[in-house]
Amino acid sequence: MPLIYGEGAEHAFKRLRKEIQNSLIENEQYRRCIQDLRITDPREDKKRIEETKGGLLEGSYRWILEHSDFQQWRDDKQSRLLWIKGDPGKGKTMLLCGIIDEMSRETKAGTLLSYFFCQATDLRINNATSVLRGLIYLIISQQPSLVSHVQEKYDQGAEKPFEGVNAWTALSTVFEHIMQDPSLENTYLIIDALDECQTDQSELLKFIVQKSSTSPRAKWIVSSRNWPSIEKQLETVEQNVRLCLELNTDSVSGAVIMYIYCEVRRLAQLQKYDPKTESAARDHLLSNANGTFLWVALVCQELEKIPRRKIPAKLNAFPQKLDSLYEQMIDHICTVEDKEDVNLCKQILASVAIVYRPLTLKELTSLVDGLEDYSNDLESLGEIIGLCGSFLTIQEDTVYFVHQSAKEFLLQKAFGKVFPSSTAEIHYMMFSRSLEIMSRTLRRNIYGLDTPGFPIDSVKPPDLDPLNIVGYSCLYWVDHLCASQNKICFGDNGIVHALLKEHFLHWIEALSLLKSVISGILAICKLENFLIPIKSPSLYEFVYDMKRLTRYYQSLIERTPLQLYCSALVFAPEKSIVRRQFEKSIPSWIQRMPKMQAHWNAELQTLKGHSSGVLSVAFSPDGKQVVSGSYKTVRLWDAATGAPLQMLEGHSSRVRSVAFSPDGKLQTLRVSGDWVVEGISSNLWLPPEYRVICQATWNGIIVLGHSSGRISFLEFVQGTNLTI
Repeated sequence: MPLIYGEGAEHAFKRLRKEIQNSLIENEQYRRCIQDLRITDPREDKKRIEETKGGLLEGSYRWILEHSDFQQWRDDKQSRLLWIKGDPGKGKTMLLCGIIDEMSRETKAGTLLSYFFCQATDLRINNATSVLRGLIYLIISQQPSLVSHVQEKYDQGAEKPFEGVNAWTALSTVFEHIMQDPSLENTYLIIDALDECQTDQSELLKFIVQKSSTSPRAKWIVSSRNWPSIEKQLETVEQNVRLCLELNTDSVSGAVIMYIYCEVRRLAQLQKYDPKTESAARDHLLSNANGTFLWVALVCQELEKIPRRKIPAKLNAFPQKLDSLYEQMIDHICTVEDKEDVNLCKQILASVAIVYRPLTLKELTSLVDGLEDYSNDLESLGEIIGLCGSFLTIQEDTVYFVHQSAKEFLLQKAFGKVFPSSTAEIHYMMFSRSLEIMSRTLRRNIYGLDTPGFPIDSVKPPDLDPLNIVGYSCLYWVDHLCASQNKICFGDNGIVHALLKEHFLHWIEALSLLKSVISGILAICKLENFLIPIKSPSLYEFVYDMKRLTRYYQSLIERTPLQLYCSALVFAPEKSIVRRQFEKSIPSWIQRMPKMQAHWNAELQTLKGHSSGVLSVAFSPDGKQVVSGSYKTVRLWDAATGAPLQMLEGHSSRVRSVAFSPDGKLQTLRVSGDWVVEGISSNLWLPPEYRVICQATWNGIIVLGHSSGRISFLEFVQGTNLTI
């Protein structure tokens, strides 16, 4: 830091301290941005994929680097998109891994390389939003100065800008600003398996088409199956280059041959083949591979399980087509003599096929009947999973399908052999097991935090983290329950009601420690909506009260998990069902509590963000978002969670009117003068501090804009005779 002439030592030290503090703030902001962006680290995904497939063989991808289409894309400034397409098992993912390695070695200083691997079986990385998060994450990891474009979203007041319904819009804006940054040099962007992007695939394709045409410093490589829906969108890109693996059979077959030689050599060393057996295995694979890496990999996995003396006789039994090989694998599982093993394999395959993300081995033992005894014997558990043919693979103690086509085969062509009757039955089993493990594991202060106000940012999981086993269940038990369509569970005082009366606060505490409180709120809302047609008034009222408490104290719970048992209960209405149910959980050191209102008032939540009065508000047609206008700013909010989604600036004065596209429905609930009115009936008088400047209504909920800058939510039961 340069000295200023005549400022004196004291002033200089003050200025130095200020600069150090500013530097620390910037570092903290960078860490926060990186943490919020990170849904996965694509570098770790790449390493896992390579290990799952037995390692990256350099000779298997070298051909594509010398291919004229690749070189045209690399060398021609106008060619900004390369699309590599091919059928399942042709080695697209490993080709991209090889390209990434080669470009990492060859790229000049300042050139950025970012990539993402879509995987349909993992809810975290099978959607368009995650793709953008991953690409931006790697770009900023390489050039930290670009974090300023991410920080803009926080400066606009958003707490979680990359979550919720507006995440795609926020991320698209950030990406666009990064691409326009003058400090950005050439950037290579690679996305594998577009066909495995399950959510908003069309939006992602449109985004790629647009950005590859308008961002001159960025070049793209994408891969996918030969799907017409993908081709239809990508063909609109001018100067795009297509590389079809089916049209390069000689090159692909040459790479497969190299792979066969490598795999057979490995098998021969592992199984101690004699030269004759090694030659027979190699010749059979060479004659029947048909340019398909996956077929070779699956056959080699099966050969590992066969005694050396039986290899020659078994070789001709392997079908030549991938689906036929899958069929043989499932038939082999079904004909195993030990019927207990057969049923266990079917349960494992069915469970792994319907989960919302890949399960760890520990999670698998807690969710599949018959595996409980193997929670501390992961080696034996691995042997059991090995009985499931070659459908599954284990990497870093997590179970994955060997390929997306394996999952598709089980769900479509082998459904009757794997699933007892329907996927709903497996969903119910997953829910039931989740309920058991949650009931057994969840408790107050599960991490043993020292103080009631212990901040979430200082929490360090214990070495034996109990949430390692129960984490999946906490996140997805409601999804499995609703997917099971088992309405018996939803009765008053039934198993769901009993779970919530015993463990609701413990569940939300666990979600806070997992930094997933919003997921909990959405699960509660899903549960509430599912209960509407079911006549279980006591359970419905309990779930509704859960929603009110969790939404009202969301910010507090996210920051300090143990305040669930303190402020959230102490300041809840005296007749709150949750408060009365968990009153004994209030710490004994709170000797006297304040007098609170009897019931929740009609205000669902207060949202703060505008610095001036709110002049206009409106619901989106589906009721999922609220927009509010103030002095020079417009803010977008998530109506379910209250989370700020976006702030729009640029107006020169007050924004007096905001609106979404109308849906044509007449709203009879409104504010008239000092009253909330429905039809011609005045139902609720508003105190002076709740008088409105503007209002909007959707489905029984009315949002009020106040001159103070606050926004209030009120919710009513519509269409009924209101009596006192």
